[in-house]
Amino acid sequence: MITTLLGGLSAEEFLAEYWQKKPLLIRQAVPGFTGVATRDELFQLARDEDVESRHVSCKNGSWSVTRGPQKAADLRRKGPWTVLIQGLNLFCPDGDELLHRFHFIPQARLDDLMVSYATDGGGVGPHFDNYDVFLLQGIGQRRWQISNQEDRNLVEGAPLKILQNFQPVYDWVLESGDMLYLPPHWAHNGIAIGECTTYSIGFRSPTNQELAQEFLGFMQERLQLDGIYADPELQLQQNSAQISETMVDKVCATLAQIRWSRDDVRQFLGAYLTEPKPHIFFDGPDEPLEHEEFCAEAETRGFRLDARTLLLFSDGQFFLNGEALCVEAADVPTLMLLADQRRLDSTRDLSEDSQAQLYDWYCNGFGDLDQ
Repeated sequence: MITTLLGGLSAEEFLAEYWQKKPLLIRQAVPGFTGVATRDELFQLARDEDVESRHVSCKNGSWSVTRGPQKAADLRRKGPWTVLIQGLNLFCPDGDELLHRFHFIPQARLDDLMVSYATDGGGVGPHFDNYDVFLLQGIGQRRWQISNQEDRNLVEGAPLKILQNFQPVYDWVLESGDMLYLPPHWAHNGIAIGECTTYSIGFRSPTNQELAQEFLGFMQERLQLDGIYADPELQLQQNSAQISETMVDKVCATLAQIRWSRDDVRQFLGAYLTEPKPHIFFDGPDEPLEHEEFCAEAETRGFRLDARTLLLFSDGQFFLNGEALCVEAADVPTLMLLADQRRLDSTRDLSEDSQAQLYDWYCNGFGDLDQ
């Protein structure tokens, strides 16, 4: 199935030849694909205050962006416009299934599924992204112009990051089921030909600055340096406002005591990569099953993770929605399967402790009975 998605390439070939190296146009990556939601369903989501959306239009060279919830009138406008809906996988089971067809890229890098609905001529202008993206065509057609240009100067004052001098080197029209892969920083401009939808599978690419800041915040809660600043050898200064070199040396020596290990980095990544986005909230069942009834049902029906839940592991350690888990060694293979497939056919192989943990997840809305 992956070879169809990648135009006959194996996952290994794609990673070696294309991933973060060069674009790939794949005709009929998903044959017969026309999307995972109707236009009316997309418009309903765009009007929902719990859904991230943007309405984008351009008139006489002036760009306009309206953040959701969208107004019904704006979704009936004449002329070219686009509405972007973020995190479609969180609200549409078929969207979540589509997102996880890209498991040949580690889930630690997978971000979300965005859909773009556009009227004829609609688009968001020539731009570039700092992350990898697969652009899968739903209904209709979209013309894609792409470029590997180094000129990344932007239009000043625009509400979007629009390139000033876009010079395309490729020009393709994608039909339903066609897909385009773009590495980071490849400039692209998508223009709707008639009414169309495009599904964007995006990947996490935090900046090094963001990683450093988040890691230092993570370590701040774990630091334990004993003692207080002391200077029994203090001598009279000529100017009392001066920060002495002695003081600088002492603080340098104190800060040099800060150390972190590979396991600290592992723990940080587990928490950071599974931490739900700020707008994500979980809802447990209104009338949850009793513990014994849930365990009996889960043994026969199986268990699945909620689309909003992130479960990752490293070196036998598991992390769920920003928290580290305690897992018995015997349960590690089964939970690795749950993390990978995001569902279990049965929970009968799990220990009582792990079944109790699944019940807790169920009560908190992190997962549910399957089938």
